[in-house]
Amino acid sequence: MKKILVPTDFSIEAENALKVASQIAKKHGSEIYLLHMLEIPMQEIDAVSSHADVPEIMFFMKMAHQKFKEIMDSDYLEGLTVHEIVKPDGSFNGITEICKEHDISMITMGSHGASGLKEMFIGSNAEKVVRSSDVPVLVIKNDYEDFSIDDIVFASDFKNDNRETYRQATDLATAFDAQIHLLMVNTASNFTTTEKANDRINTFIEDYSFKNFTINIYNDESVEKGILNFSKLIDADLIGVSTHGRQGIAHFFNGSISEDLVNHAKRPVITFKI
Repeated sequence: MKKILVPTDFSIEAENALKVASQIAKKHGSEIYLLHMLEIPMQEIDAVSSHADVPEIMFFMKMAHQKFKEIMDSDYLEGLTVHEIVKPDGSFNGITEICKEHDISMITMGSHGASGLKEMFIGSNAEKVVRSSDVPVLVIKNDYEDFSIDDIVFASDFKNDNRETYRQATDLATAFDAQIHLLMVNTASNFTTTEKANDRINTFIEDYSFKNFTINIYNDESVEKGILNFSKLIDADLIGVSTHGRQGIAHFFNGSISEDLVNHAKRPVITFKI
């Protein structure tokens, strides 16, 4: 976690995420990259790229830098290295390139979630980032004066395509000295016996040296409800899930458990790209 990217729209939710990122950065010696994506009409973005003189663009850029200056004076950022990035693109489409350009280890962002028609047709900004990001995305919903992670729920079907994501989860758990609670949710439409589920999980983790874990099989109406209810049962500090990052028509028809959790979970969620 050497470099943490924090997208901000200067909202309370974004500040909550920045506070968490600052606590993580102080514990692990990380740098923070604070990113603001300007919501500018496309014709004005074209004007910016061609170096045209657009007073409106310059005004919004100046306002963003002023907001950054106010944030930089916050006590919780004292002693940290914080880099300021302003991009004239409010769509979050360029966030993958920004991560590659600056070798970002993790994205931390705030969210108030989304529901109903808004969730179906628009979705939250956090959901959009989760869908496209190649690096882990930590989504924060609340204000944490002391952000600590002792118990992580890692929910999975424990098939081979999740092995890399589990390695990332164990790295995170090791950094925070946390316990991982491996969770497989059984539903009526996709049921696995306890014996088979245990065998699958044990086979999945047999090549890893990480030993601070528990194995759990939980029955519920849906996978999402199972993850949320089990996490509440053990009072987990963090929910970890894998995401395929589906986009477009595949996302619309198939949905994504990770994106639903980002929208609906009350506790922090971290997603790992398969």
